[in-house]
Amino acid sequence: MPQQHYRFEASKSLTALEQDSTIIAVIEISQSKWLVAALVPGVKRHPLKKLDAQEEGLLKLLHRWGNEAGQAGREIKRIVVAYEAGRDGFWLARWLRERDVEVYVIHPTSIAVSREHRRAKTDRLDTELLMRAFLGWLRGEKRHCSMVAIPTIEEEDARRPNRERQNLVTEQTRIVNQMKAIFARLGIRTFQATLRKAEEKLKGLRTAEGTPLPENTRAELYRHLARLRVVREQIRAIEQERLRKLAAASAAENGSHAMVRLIARVLGIGIETADRDGEGEVPHRGRMRATRECVRACIS
Repeated sequence: MPQQHYRFEASKSLTALEQDSTIIAVIEISQSKWLVAALVPGVKRHPLKKLDAQEEGLLKLLHRWGNEAGQAGREIKRIVVAYEAGRDGFWLARWLRERDVEVYVIHPTSIAVSREHRRAKTDRLDTELLMRAFLGWLRGEKRHCSMVAIPTIEEEDARRPNRERQNLVTEQTRIVNQMKAIFARLGIRTFQATLRKAEEKLKGLRTAEGTPLPENTRAELYRHLARLRVVREQIRAIEQERLRKLAAASAAENGSHAMVRLIARVLGIGIETADRDGEGEVPHRGRMRATRECVRACIS
């Protein structure tokens, strides 16, 4: 069945809510269990069901509630489900949408929570909070919560190189800082661990007291340099692969690659920042400069 497309705005719903013919459900997702709360037309109780983290079981539960609403004399025209964005990503939303369930993913920082230091926090209370925020959003009221656009699996995969590179750069910084801390402990201030010949220079390095590096410390530094070398090779491989794809893709095949090349021409915006533009991570000022440059390029 082809995936349905819904009119979408992050801050409010664009579809009128007919609560008498709509099942509204929210899911509190954990690693092994899902807690599902719902409002079912014609059913006085507010259903709350904990089930195993299995999409088939969730779908059966939604259909069972639909049958209960039908037995109560209500015709269900719409099933809407929401859950918070998290480590599980968007696969569940795509899976449910392919099965005629309208799904939204809530931005976790958009929900107002109590700032009390000792506030109660359970899965049941979390579902109540999600339900209140989701109901306000469905009614078209702003400032209850905001939704995340659900990407396709191809769009998600296209983000992976940037995310992986960010993690590798963080790991590179961590390794270098650990080495700097070791050197500072020995009174060594001028050694540059990021130099290409750092491993060779490490052999003749002496402490501030004029003694050779202790045996265990030297071995630890060599291991740090080996890890740093691997991380740098992986960063270089990601960057080279990205440049290869940008060079191979024509503007007719993929307009996003053409935009990346245009943005990268702006002074002060490199290929890394330009490639992140598709994920909304370019600063506003950089976007303005990029837009002006792109307009000039198109005109010329």
